[in-house]
Amino acid sequence: MNRKSVITVIVLSGPIGAGKSSLTSILAKHLGSTAYYEEVNNNPVLPLYYKDMKRYTFLLNTYFLNKRLAEINAAAGNHNDVLDRSIYEDLLFFNMNVDSGVSDPTEYQIYHDLMDNMMEDVPGNPRKKPDLLIYIHVSLDTMLKRIGKRGREFEQLDSDPGLKEYYQNLLRYYEPWYEQYDVSPKMMIDGDKYDFVDNIDDQDLVLDIIDNKLCEIGNL
Repeated sequence: MNRKSVITVIVLSGPIGAGKSSLTSILAKHLGSTAYYEEVNNNPVLPLYYKDMKRYTFLLNTYFLNKRLAEINAAAGNHNDVLDRSIYEDLLFFNMNVDSGVSDPTEYQIYHDLMDNMMEDVPGNPRKKPDLLIYIHVSLDTMLKRIGKRGREFEQLDSDPGLKEYYQNLLRYYEPWYEQYDVSPKMMIDGDKYDFVDNIDDQDLVLDIIDNKLCEIGNL
């Protein structure tokens, strides 16, 4: 396949507070490529979602689907652009909310079908699937520390103590999700072991690990 016809994109994945945006910035600078970030401060749906997950899960996921597809299209034709979240893990959040009785199974299936249709490869068009997924594994303690450090009010346990149970549940869903992910090559970074956000030595080690993986799959 002609390399110019392929979207050569790296996607980050991991729970809230894993350090996805930080590693996206670090990795894109290292590779000399473009970074794309999930909108949070300008996201009109996210604060509504945290107040009423049952009502706004479908709207939030549809909003993210639209934004992530725009990022994928913007990365078309570039080399090793980095997105700070995978479009595929949005299904994880939706599925978790269905299992917990927060979201409607019919809404989930409609969203799942919509995403499948929009991500389907069309002959003659650039492929939309990533070339590499990087999953950042973190414990609850690391997750809560980073959530506290970045200070988004609607994510803090002080504003809603029930969020701790939500975060614990989220972590339980991520491990099997990563194990079952088979859309592209993948790799895991230990976010407890490597403090790539604040420790320059750990940052260099993580970049070396990622460089080796990119060489292995032929993208560096």
